[in-house]
Amino acid sequence: MVSALKNGPDYRQMLREAGLRVTPQRASIVTILSETDDHPSVEDLYEKTRTLDDTVSVATVYRTMSVLENAGLVRKLVMDDAPARYEMMPQTDHDHLVDVESGDLVEIPGTEISELMGRVASELGYRIVSHHTVIRARKV
Repeated sequence: MVSALKNGPDYRQMLREAGLRVTPQRASIVTILSETDDHPSVEDLYEKTRTLDDTVSVATVYRTMSVLENAGLVRKLVMDDAPARYEMMPQTDHDHLVDVESGDLVEIPGTEISELMGRVASELGYRIVSHHTVIRARKV
């Protein structure tokens, strides 16, 4: 078993609580995703996860990300023609800004965007059940 999993948060319990079978590969992938500051693609996750568990394949990472997304543990960020990127489901809502030239993904803190969308939805007779905004921008 991976030694890094014994020291940090209990990712195995997180998987169990989501109703998922705990495998060493899933635990390794969740560990890497939980401890990263960026928003990795499947290829990035594969490379990082291999440092913990050399039995992980790219196909396993793709399948695991789909399972984790369906279980509500991760959020998939789709950016036009770029590979999808992932983050653990955030504790607080936030949106993202993508630099169209560099591909950098920046988290936008705060609730102003959410509040504005909620007001607009309410004025139209709706209640937002979920949202995720990706703003594409060019640095000036």
